[in-house]
Amino acid sequence: MRRHFLSLLLALLPVAPVAAQQAQPPAEPPRGAQPPEQPAGEAPPPEAAPPEASVPASDDPDGADEGAAAASRVPLAEIRRYVAVYNAVKEAYVDSVDDRALMQSAIAGLLLDLDPHSAYLDKAESESFDEQTTGAYDGIGVELLQQNDNTLKVIAPIDDTPAARAGILAGDTIIAIDGKPIAQVEAMEPLRGEPGSKVTVTVVREGRDKPFDVALVRETIKVTSVRSRMLEPGYGYVRISTFQADTGADFQVQLDRLQAQAGGHLRGLVLDLRSNPGGLLTAAVQVADDLLDKGGIVSTRGRIPISDSRFDATPGDRMKGAPVVVLVDAGSASAAEVLAGALRDNDRARVVGSRTFGKGSVQTVLPLDNGDSVKLTTARYYTPSGRSIQASGIVPDTELTPDPALIGGDEVPASLGEISEATLPGHLRGDDEGAEGYRAGQPLPGDKPISAALAELKKQVAKAPAAVQAR
Repeated sequence: MRRHFLSLLLALLPVAPVAAQQAQPPAEPPRGAQPPEQPAGEAPPPEAAPPEASVPASDDPDGADEGAAAASRVPLAEIRRYVAVYNAVKEAYVDSVDDRALMQSAIAGLLLDLDPHSAYLDKAESESFDEQTTGAYDGIGVELLQQNDNTLKVIAPIDDTPAARAGILAGDTIIAIDGKPIAQVEAMEPLRGEPGSKVTVTVVREGRDKPFDVALVRETIKVTSVRSRMLEPGYGYVRISTFQADTGADFQVQLDRLQAQAGGHLRGLVLDLRSNPGGLLTAAVQVADDLLDKGGIVSTRGRIPISDSRFDATPGDRMKGAPVVVLVDAGSASAAEVLAGALRDNDRARVVGSRTFGKGSVQTVLPLDNGDSVKLTTARYYTPSGRSIQASGIVPDTELTPDPALIGGDEVPASLGEISEATLPGHLRGDDEGAEGYRAGQPLPGDKPISAALAELKKQVAKAPAAVQAR
């Protein structure tokens, strides 16, 4: 397969994730990623230049063509407005404000209204991103998205962590930490802490009349991204909880182990991507390549050429064509959707479960010289059929509903599944967004969905060519 030299990031979380993923920085920063140069000296007064005057952001404006130069200009009128507001705050705000704090806020503001996944990461937040790519950090083990009302939306609990064991579900909303509203604490940061220390979160869940508290004990989260077991003789099960740097290699080890247990060849495989919030795109591509013999996997398209890439399968299906069923739900996002889409578009797998999250954008992490980073949405991704799943998700071939006993009620509330890219303020508009009959997916915890996926897998095995069954 052709691998782009950038490690592209498909991550869900803004500013300070409790569990997130990181892209490796490019070996050489793209020209288009450089910040615009500031005009020398103090901005001239309004009468010194017409409002439409602008300065080129390029280092070599004379060498750029007219269209590109026009697109890269920074209007002087906006710079003057910024300076006026900056000076007003410095001179008239009730308390003294540090210059650095003001500049940090202004820089962060450049990204604030772009989309939910672009963010400015300070040094501590960047280091947190680094930790979670390797799957080791101290906290409760949950993927979160901070919302405009300062509450924290749960994208997915991570397998075998305090959050998962306590019953936190995708779609839950955390409104307080240790009794303090989120607005009074530093967003997600209080959820991190020394192993063994305690934290209590107040959760709102659809179907529950009142908010409820969940007591958790922090621990060192060592995320094992790939687990496996035999469901029945000849039928394997692989669970991928997130896509980290070593996920591709771990998938090969686990799959080969299952093959050996099955006497050298599995009859079929259930690939569980429920509540998998994504991670490194290249890791998802590796897994797809292991299950495909040919065909496209994913392509990305952005505004600058360096954001464009295409990944294709190389010969060699590790399962030699044995049927695969992919299990997904509302918490399956980003890189998980890339994998599910690649296998289905190539007629390699059936998809079972609930509509996926619908995050069809790519983020790249650009490190800065002071240790901070910019996480910027740089491209949209497309499945092999050329379809974008942005804000629409992947609709399974066979739809499942949640087990009421596992979501805190006798009936499944209609709004339980209102967790999707399409509900996030400021999200990128999707090609198929708003299609007739759209209904957001639902989280599908528990073992019943696995049993349903196995039943579907057996149907596919029965339909498989005799040559495949006999291997």
